[in-house]
Amino acid sequence: MRQYPSITDKHRSFIERQHMYFVGTAARDGRVNVSPKGLDSLRVLDPNRVAWLNGTGSGNETAAHLLDSPRMTLMFCAFEGKPLIMRLYGTARAIHAGDPEWEESLALFPPMSGARNVFELEVDLVQTSCGFGVPLYDYVEQRTLMPAWADSRGPDAIRDYQQQKNRLSIDGLPTGLPLAEGV
Repeated sequence: MRQYPSITDKHRSFIERQHMYFVGTAARDGRVNVSPKGLDSLRVLDPNRVAWLNGTGSGNETAAHLLDSPRMTLMFCAFEGKPLIMRLYGTARAIHAGDPEWEESLALFPPMSGARNVFELEVDLVQTSCGFGVPLYDYVEQRTLMPAWADSRGPDAIRDYQQQKNRLSIDGLPTGLPLAEGV
């Protein structure tokens, strides 16, 4: 295991080659959440800052947890090639539609129907470990189900879905998702 105060060029290269990463958060009380993420949804902004785009899903645990405790861990695993596990530790915040940084943050990524929030992580520790126990997998492709689902509903239906399903966590914590007009 090795620890670094920031993301090196070698780390950045590894991160950019990964097709999947995992996000871990927890409020002070309640459930711990670990979510797999894919698509073209993560950017290394500088050696101590990353951002990732979150699409509409069945829950919004990460946003709720960050309002209570801003701790976040991103984990990357080499499923192909040389074994490696990398974790980025730090504090994060959610950026929602209507926030002053929303348009600028959203512009970092390809358009995504149903984009719900962008999370920005201030990295204070990078840790790497061997990854010897991580299995090898062959990457086939990204799934297109989430964007297709959002495209088939349209912006109004997505907004209504978010208002009904994404304003509270499974533990009843607010997610910070703004109340839509007319709701």
